Parts: sequence; C-alpha cells; structure tokens
Amino acid sequence: MYLALNEIKKNKIRYGLVISVISLITFLIFILTSLALGLANENTTALKTWKIKSAIITKDSNGNIGQSLMSEEQFKKIKMNSGDSQVGITPTNLKMGRDETKSVQYVGVKKDQEVYNKLEYITGRPVKADNEVVVSDKIRNIKVNDEVKLGQSDQSYKVVGIVNNAEYNMAPVVYGALNQWHKIKGVDAHFVGSGVLSINHKNNNEIYSQDLTLLTIDEFMNKLPGYSAQNATFTFMIAFLVLISLVVVTIFLYILTTQKVKNLAVLRAQGIPNAYLLKNTFNETAIIMISSILMGLVTTFVISLVIPESVPMYFDVKFTLLIAGGTLITGLLGALIPMRIISKIDPVSVIGG
Repeated sequence: MYLALNEIKKNKIRYGLVISVISLITFLIFILTSLALGLANENTTALKTWKIKSAIITKDSNGNIGQSLMSEEQFKKIKMNSGDSQVGITPTNLKMGRDETKSVQYVGVKKDQEVYNKLEYITGRPVKADNEVVVSDKIRNIKVNDEVKLGQSDQSYKVVGIVNNAEYNMAPVVYGALNQWHKIKGVDAHFVGSGVLSINHKNNNEIYSQDLTLLTIDEFMNKLPGYSAQNATFTFMIAFLVLISLVVVTIFLYILTTQKVKNLAVLRAQGIPNAYLLKNTFNETAIIMISSILMGLVTTFVISLVIPESVPMYFDVKFTLLIAGGTLITGLLGALIPMRIISKIDPVSVIGG
C-alpha cells in the first residue's frame, strides 16, 4: 500500500485525471440508477401500497387493466375471498377550475374492500359518498374541499382526502367510488369494473370463465405500458457505463505498467517479490476505484439537491451500495492485464536489453 500511495502522490495529475474520468462515469451510473428507480416508482408506487400479489382481468385487455372491461356476469364467475378488491381503473383527466387539467389514473373501489384499507392519508378522510374522491399528494395545487371534474362524467367531485405517494402508470392516482368508474371512463353501465386485485396468491380454480386471465404481480407490472422497455433500456445503459469504466481502468493501468517496466525489472532484480509488485498494482486500482466511486456518490448527492422535484429520482441505499460494489469489482478486474504483464517481467532480459 505504501508504494501505491507514494506513486500516486508523485503522479498527482496523471492519477487525478483518471480518477476524475471514472468519477464522472460513476456519477452517470448513480444518476441513471436513481432515474430508473424513480420512473419505476411512478409506475408502481400505488401497487406497492396495495400490496397485491395477483390480479384477474379480461383476456382481450392484453394484460393492461386500464383496457379491461368486465361485466357483472364475468365478476360473478370469480370466487371472491377476503383480501380481494373489485376495482375499476382508467386513465383520465382531472379538471381543476376553468383551465387547469391534469392527467391522472382513476381507481374506483368499494369502500369496504382491501385497497382502501391500505391508503396512507396525509390529511382528510376516506371516501364516504359517490361524489367524493381522495387524491394523490403528487397532484399540485389541490387541497381538501376542492371541487374537481373527472373524465367523461358531468358530475363534480369533492376532494375529501390526500394520500401519500399514490402513483400508477406514470400518473397520480385519484380514488373514488366504483360505481362512478363507468361514468368517468365513458362506457356503458353494463361494465362494472376492470378486474379484481388480491393480496392473496389466487389460482385458476377460482376463475370460472374462459374470458378472464390470472396474472401474478410481476406479470401485472411487466404488462404496464412501457415498463419493461424502460427498465431494459436503463439496465443496458448502466451496464455499458460499468463496462466503460472497466475499459478506462484497464487502458490506464496498461499504459502505466508498460511505461515503468524497466523500473519494475530493477525492483525485481533487487529482490522485491513478484507478489509485492502485483499487490501494489491491485492496491493502486482499489484506491482509484474507491476514490472515484466516493466522488461520484458525493456529486450525485449534491446534484440531487438542485434537480427540480418534477424529475423522478429515487435513491435506494441498498441498491446504490450494490451498484457501487459492482462498479468496484468491475474496476478491480481491469487490473488483471497489467498484473499479468508484471508477472512475466524478466529482470535479466529487460535490464540487459
């Protein structure tokens, strides 16, 4: 470790530049990770609040509950248990005042069912009447007792409560009565909901219709429009950045090692063990990577303080540490080629030549 630190001190500019480059790469990795998690949360925060494990919707909806239209006859062919909620979900517009309109997800549910019991209220109370709604705190400039209009319905709805972090499919959630769902969606009253959400692992034996399909929570989430493609895109971007950091470290150490082959040969000739020189290269790499990761983390934290709240960023400590650990290990792998060069140095041939 002494030799590694001493070498870094004597070549501050050279090592400082490579640390700066890798720290920028790690900064991008952490920022992209937080954006990926933030966008994923905007898709699924409400689902996590409901703690559902399975869903039943119509087969022709292509796995999207927002497109599912279920009749009363179809609902009767589902065995309902404790923990099951009959819901009506639809993307719609919320109109505040004369001009302000926001895109939301309306979730209609019966007051005595499980979904309502999971809501975390910031202020206000649960829905008690058909003309009342509870809204997400992500809807700005809205407060309890405001009057709003929703979708195709001509009726005005009174805001009676505000709940924490209610988002689904990239939009804030508005909770209301199930019997208002068809009015807001603009469909015939023959349709009485979108499907059934359950906190239990339901099975196909509880469905008595070929027109319905059962989805696990993972299948349900992956069917959300754009969810899988979005996650795959961010995953590939992060993976490529990690690989770029590996290439940068490898090239830097390779050039540095080839430049000091004669010096290393002299050390070998003086009796310095090969293992010591290999350990020194490994330590140099560890110092470079740890310094870069720490700088990347600090930069990410500072930038997150000034980024507007409208940007969906979410930091998960465990996941961030996992990404940092993966980046560190990948960087350490970059030391293998220089270490191989060092292990093959022949003092006699190098010095003699």
